[in-house]
Amino acid sequence: MTKLTDVFLERVWPVILYAFCTLILLYVIMPMLAIVPLSFNAEPFFSYPIRTFSLRWYEEFFHSAQWMLALKNSLTIASAVVVLATVLGTLAALGLTLAEFPTKGLVVGLLISPMMVPHIITGVGLFFFFASLNLVNTRVGLILAHTLVATPFVVMTVSVTLANFNVNLIRAANNLGAGPLTVFRRIILPLILPGVLSGALFAFVASFDELIITILLAGSETRTLPRQIWSGVREEVSPVITAVATLLMAFAVFAMLTLEWLRRRTERMRTTRLEVAQ
Repeated sequence: MTKLTDVFLERVWPVILYAFCTLILLYVIMPMLAIVPLSFNAEPFFSYPIRTFSLRWYEEFFHSAQWMLALKNSLTIASAVVVLATVLGTLAALGLTLAEFPTKGLVVGLLISPMMVPHIITGVGLFFFFASLNLVNTRVGLILAHTLVATPFVVMTVSVTLANFNVNLIRAANNLGAGPLTVFRRIILPLILPGVLSGALFAFVASFDELIITILLAGSETRTLPRQIWSGVREEVSPVITAVATLLMAFAVFAMLTLEWLRRRTERMRTTRLEVAQ
């Protein structure tokens, strides 16, 4: 009986576990993968099986002034959000990690609260707050709102990178006469750079993909790509949406691969630091 149990645990159970995980993965990604073949369908409606393949919907997307304006707005806003969120999030992570104060847990909770609060609540609150400042229906207001949502991602990723940071390096640099900016530029930033880049990528994706807050705060002239997709689904269901969705999925895969590369780079740097310390 014991031998049968050992054989089951060593050989049969891993196969069952892998098969179960594969089914879950297929359940999650199949609805998304079903869109990809439809983006190459030459017919102007959604149907299977696909009889004729074509790139007409991709051509329409890249030649449409409306879609290109939405893409330009999304890239412009997300780029500005990356700069603001990366700077604010990195500084906040440094302060929370390297400093000790009584209300540290409360501050951490407040900083990451935009990740836990539903975006509809955040959007409504920002709408009334920005309305008093005349920032509703402005690009500046939308950038600030997206920065609020994206900054917690930077704080979390940089904080994880700083978890094993050796504070003695800062003390040694200070004893040698280095100023705060020199310490940050020559010591801290090179060591946490993979985490900063990961946070910046998360911030870009969070801003680029934001819909609810954009609907509440953006004007008709600041129509982003997610909002354009939303409008297309509600007003006129066009196969161009499938082409846009496929391109966004390709970008998501690229982002995940980049994050995995940054994670492995961080692990290698951490292992190297431990070997040097020993």
